[in-house]
Amino acid sequence: MTGLFFQAQPQLKNPFLEDPLLGRYLRRHLPHQQAVFSDLQAFGERISDEVDAWGRECEVNPPRLVPFDPWGRRVDHIVTSPAWQRMKELSASEGLVAIGYERSCGEWSRVHQMSKLFLYSPSSGLFTCPLAMTDGAAKVIQSLGVPPAVDSAYRRLTSRDPERFWTSGQWMTERRGGSDVAAGTETLAEPQPDGSYRLHGFKWFTSATDADMTLTLGRVVGRDGSIPPGSRGLSLFYAEVRRDPQGRLEGIEVQRLKDKLGTRQMPTAELLLDGLPAHRVSEGRGVASIANMLTVTRIHNSVAAAAAMRRVVQLARDYATRRSAFGRRLQDHPLHLQTLARMEVEARAAFLLVMEVSRLLGREETGVASPLDRHLLRLLTPVLKLYSAKQAVAVVSEGLESFGGQGYMEDTGLPGLLRDAQVLSIWEGTTNVLSLDVLRCVARSSGLVLQAYFTQTQALLGHASRLPPLAPAVGALEGALSALGVFVEEAAARPPSYLELAARDLAYSLARIYMGQPPHVV
Repeated sequence: MTGLFFQAQPQLKNPFLEDPLLGRYLRRHLPHQQAVFSDLQAFGERISDEVDAWGRECEVNPPRLVPFDPWGRRVDHIVTSPAWQRMKELSASEGLVAIGYERSCGEWSRVHQMSKLFLYSPSSGLFTCPLAMTDGAAKVIQSLGVPPAVDSAYRRLTSRDPERFWTSGQWMTERRGGSDVAAGTETLAEPQPDGSYRLHGFKWFTSATDADMTLTLGRVVGRDGSIPPGSRGLSLFYAEVRRDPQGRLEGIEVQRLKDKLGTRQMPTAELLLDGLPAHRVSEGRGVASIANMLTVTRIHNSVAAAAAMRRVVQLARDYATRRSAFGRRLQDHPLHLQTLARMEVEARAAFLLVMEVSRLLGREETGVASPLDRHLLRLLTPVLKLYSAKQAVAVVSEGLESFGGQGYMEDTGLPGLLRDAQVLSIWEGTTNVLSLDVLRCVARSSGLVLQAYFTQTQALLGHASRLPPLAPAVGALEGALSALGVFVEEAAARPPSYLELAARDLAYSLARIYMGQPPHVV
């Protein structure tokens, strides 16, 4: 006899209607509210009714590589699930990239876009990753003035037509390594008589390998065979992923798919570029050319982090109304409620900082950003990305624990939330790399980004101090901000190695104070 009791599982309801903070934030700030609310409410219903099941299908039917056809011919087909294809069609029709470029909400268009991705991300089967790279590629092309060679690609990347919509890859990482692309890029670009190039090299880590196009870095071989070194020798190239009449990839061999801890839904591969046709979109300064891409993709990364936290909190709260232990529902145990409340605080803090940085990006893109806005965007983007990624791992792990043993069972779909969250602190710069990026932007701005940070934070605290119930929190944050200012002044008089050693703690303090959480200041 197996027993008569079966535990009711947590239910995913409309994630927009279940998130009062998102609704309140949009009501407070967004113009054209009715159109945006209708869009998000309808999309939230679609997520709970059908899209979440597609995401699960992407997880249980991961991509696989078919290197040869039955007769031994090389084809390098990456086979993905039908749900993965539906995600691409959905992304186009719902405007998940297009919203950011149509700008129907003016300076708030990025907030609209990121709010929609916030709802979609935990149910997307990781399709938000190719969307991040697609958005980043569109941003780079736009910032370069949409060169003629890539005009058609730009229109496809930002299209709402599923038949025309393209996704982009981001093929930067080589064997020598990750974030240090200047020293690690060995790909060579051979000039062709028609002005195009052929790329030769090995890409060690290519996300969304089934994309329609990619941006990648390479070094142009001179007429005398010389190869320019360093970051100034890197150029940015655009390449389409095409097949010849026999079905073979042109200039690409897929060596293998990566076997990853998480993000298994998305094909990630090692690629040999063997004469890949390409167009140069920036001459030299390839690393500088992708700066806009990094801003966009890091914000997408942070949206995924905040969304993972929100989703696990929503499910844990629902489960607390269904699960009984020791004679009471979990929601009636004070300690359990305290745990959920602490998770909620972290989720809210991350969401609000994501929206703040999205707001700043929208202001910059529409030409209304003040110098203070621009400095804040430069500083807060790496701060947001590095801290929200760490928050996500901690909160999702705590969330899984709230389901007891079921949180550890793969067939519930819950462990995938944690496995996928782990990539967030690695992709687009590890915590230490981004902490050092914070120091670089402080140095390159001659301290203006920190001045903007202190000015804006003090202004926010001034507004909050008008509400008496917030007095204890305001006092704690003012003390933390003051201590941070003292530390910055003292560090300026020390050798550079002192601040480098404290870079991670400094970045954490910047994040937690701006989020409204008193930190342990460095």
